Amino acid sequence: MTIATPDVLPAAKRDERRAAGVAFGAHALHDGYTDLIYVMLPIWQSEFGLGYAALGALRGLFTGAMAGLQIPAGGLAGRLGVPAVLALGTAMTGGGFLLAGVSGGLAMLAAALLIAGIGSSTQHPLASELVARAFSGGGRARKALGTYNFAGDIGKMAVPLLASLLLVVLAWRETLAVLGAAGLIAGVAVFLLTPRFAPLPPAAATPTARTGGRPVRFAFPLLLSIGVLDSATRMAFLTFLPFILTAKGASLPTIGIGLTLVFAGGAVGKLACTYIGARFGTVATVWLTEIVTALGIAALLPLPLDAALVLLPVVGVALNGTSSVLYGSVPDLVEPERRTRAFGIFYTGTIGAGAVSPAVFGILGDLMSVPASVICVAAMALATLPIVTVLRSALPTQP
Repeated sequence: MTIATPDVLPAAKRDERRAAGVAFGAHALHDGYTDLIYVMLPIWQSEFGLGYAALGALRGLFTGAMAGLQIPAGGLAGRLGVPAVLALGTAMTGGGFLLAGVSGGLAMLAAALLIAGIGSSTQHPLASELVARAFSGGGRARKALGTYNFAGDIGKMAVPLLASLLLVVLAWRETLAVLGAAGLIAGVAVFLLTPRFAPLPPAAATPTARTGGRPVRFAFPLLLSIGVLDSATRMAFLTFLPFILTAKGASLPTIGIGLTLVFAGGAVGKLACTYIGARFGTVATVWLTEIVTALGIAALLPLPLDAALVLLPVVGVALNGTSSVLYGSVPDLVEPERRTRAFGIFYTGTIGAGAVSPAVFGILGDLMSVPASVICVAAMALATLPIVTVLRSALPTQP
């Protein structure tokens, strides 16, 4: 039996702390940059005389590059290492926003956002892999990945708020330059602080994931399909929510309050469901969150405005809570040496579904009505339940 030397456990704990700090910080910064674009859109509309389609295209340059290049980012990390690629991506994202701040015209701004999106494609798969590698063990990894998921919401609130405060005293270009420079500094910190883990052994030639000592076919695709449906439900609901509230007589400020209530509940849900999932298992937690999501969305339709506002944080908890449980289950269903690619595929699928679903359900809303489309969104949440039930046999340590 091998007995650990006194230095081994402190070193492992140090690596855990450093991995968590780098991954959580990177997620907060990159997600903050993503939502920073929302703050800038009205300014760019006024500055360059853009229509809504052009504004959507500008944001699409960033989000499209971020979503579409996550799998290649994982492959690059396999050659250069996670620390180097994550650091380079963080610096590229910051450099893109810095370039946007010194841009002299629309073409340069578009190029800057594309560069920032390319850099941001590294964050989700590599930071998730960093957490999964540092926190070995199903329960510990799930909790750490759920907390990592929650850290992104902190960035979504903090970076746009900081930008709004800077815009009081600085022009928009100077604001972006300051925030972009912070990303360059963060890239250096990521490279210096990320722990260096030994390479994983080569993958065994098998078409299955192994859980509980036995092969389980199609486990990861099932998890991905649940994530796709969950993400599509979330983004479609958020698209219709302002129209639901407007039909109840809500003013523009009240609609903003309603969205804030959902986002605040979502942040709580991501953290809370991490620990609920660790205690009661993925299957039970997904059943709980998806049923509450479906019932909550459907209940909003007949409720008066005041009651709907009270319900929105509860809907937010369930609506966002599922994602933490799903992300935390990825390491259970793939071999360790395949995790980085698996995270890349998972985030590409879920982000892509979230981008497409508003357009699909928007067409449905035009053909039917908003209430009918909202009921369809609620039904889509319930469509995850038979899939997660089939997945039960592949998940370890289920109650």
